[in-house]
Amino acid sequence: MSKRTRIINDPSELVPLLQVFGSQRHKKVFDALLNLWMTKEDLEELLGTDVTKSINILKKSGLIESQWHMPEPGKTPEKEYRTSYSKVQTNFQCSFEDMSDIIMLTFMPYEEVKDAIEELEQLVEQGNDSMSSLTRALNKSPLYIRAVARRSDKLSVMGQRLKVLQNGETE
Repeated sequence: MSKRTRIINDPSELVPLLQVFGSQRHKKVFDALLNLWMTKEDLEELLGTDVTKSINILKKSGLIESQWHMPEPGKTPEKEYRTSYSKVQTNFQCSFEDMSDIIMLTFMPYEEVKDAIEELEQLVEQGNDSMSSLTRALNKSPLYIRAVARRSDKLSVMGQRLKVLQNGETE
């Protein structure tokens, strides 16, 4: 098992973590990868369900790493995964208002946050990617905007900027 510690300095980083550990399916995938490198097919065989979404959210939250597995000659190489961290350390301070926004954004059904996510994605796709201009355009706090971006499958938080992820790309 890897012994690295994930250090969280930004409260918005809790969004994907809470999504992972708030879902029994994602947690089972994480637990299966604690000690072994496993391919997507190995995981699906072990858990009896599709793990694509779990792998994507674990990658986006930075909780798993991947490497290419070389099978027998003549077969196609496959990616295999394992967890990147075994511990977490948090080091941040925020208002209860910001923390309540983070928790609400994390656990709200997608349909309820869809408009906020799509509005943010549209602004970033149009080139409005700096945190200061997004806070003015949306009249929301930077922490709220980062939390919405972390809930999005299309956006990545890069310091004080947001970036549109290309197909298959993760943070």
